[in-house]
Amino acid sequence: MKLRKIALATVAVLAVAAGVAWLSLDKETRGLLRALPTNRDLLFWSQSQRDAAFRAMDRLPVLARWHVMHPGAAARPLPIGAPLQLPLDVDAYMQAQRSAALLVLHGGQLRLERYGLDFDAEGRWTSFSVAKSFTSTLVGAALKDGFIKSMDDRLSDYIPEMRGSAYDDVSVRQLLTMTSGVAWNEDYGDPQSDVARFNNHQPEEGVDALVSYMRRLPRAAPAGERWNYSTGETNLVGVLVNRATGKTLAQYLEEKVWHPAGMEQRGTWILSKTGLEISGCCIQAAPRDYVRFGQFILEGAQTSGESILPAGWLQEATRKQADIGQDGRGYGYQWWTYDDGSFSARGIFGQGIFIDPTRRLVIVSNANWAGGARDPVALQAREDFYRAVQQAVDAEAGR
Repeated sequence: MKLRKIALATVAVLAVAAGVAWLSLDKETRGLLRALPTNRDLLFWSQSQRDAAFRAMDRLPVLARWHVMHPGAAARPLPIGAPLQLPLDVDAYMQAQRSAALLVLHGGQLRLERYGLDFDAEGRWTSFSVAKSFTSTLVGAALKDGFIKSMDDRLSDYIPEMRGSAYDDVSVRQLLTMTSGVAWNEDYGDPQSDVARFNNHQPEEGVDALVSYMRRLPRAAPAGERWNYSTGETNLVGVLVNRATGKTLAQYLEEKVWHPAGMEQRGTWILSKTGLEISGCCIQAAPRDYVRFGQFILEGAQTSGESILPAGWLQEATRKQADIGQDGRGYGYQWWTYDDGSFSARGIFGQGIFIDPTRRLVIVSNANWAGGARDPVALQAREDFYRAVQQAVDAEAGR
């Protein structure tokens, strides 16, 4: 009987200890324990796996290799402004979007900051293709620093392994605007598409996995004549920046963006199997730091009164350079553009940074769309939300 009491007491102590340990874990780690993905095929994770993983991509055993962007000495303040009066039910909108974070910065003040999915301002959420616009900014910085000589340089000048491939004569500009003319399938629902297959490609010995995959692709159209969305090409841009600067993308981003923009928290950038940042995807950052990036771009990417980018380059990057077949919209240098002068970074499952320079407006969205990577209903609802915010700002200004 005495032994039984001791055993029960031991179990009770262990249970209490386990409970304390659970409570001491942050929300991201608790989420992983609830639904831990065991494969790298994130396009085909379940909704519950995505809910858990999107807040902790850099702690998944199947993906846990990353580089860190450390914050500087002082974070940029984000003063709280008067609540923005919107002509819609924000709670209903966030529920339909399955929003983790929704922030509106207007004139440098936070006019809206809301969280969902048991997420908050202290966590980091994955960017997916929002990272493309960070990568684009690094290209501009490398031009300003002289690491890249010209937007009209050939890709193969920086990545010699691409010589003889369909990318041999493709320029840096064509790569950034996704007008290379090289075949690529970005169908997120097709396990045989290029975007689903290239991460699992087995490269030749001594060749970067991405370079090995991309140099095998055939030409589909003359370079410069056709726009085709390709994450693979943004990943090539990252390899180019790495080769040109001799720095990891995380190092260069920390130097050129993370510190100048006044980021408050550390960020992480997931690595490929060959140890390079996946430059078309997978930055993890706090929602307020995504807002800071948007404001940094809105203000001309300046530090100490000087832009990190060449004169006029940001204006080129954020206006229509390629026709995407949609009225009033286009594609710049890894930015989605609108004919009214606004532009956005977009990532699958509901990630976004919308920037409207005229209205001094930055909108950040982090989400896990229920309808899939490119949920058309959720995408249109988000576009409608952008318009509603613009209208609210105009109404305040008496426009």
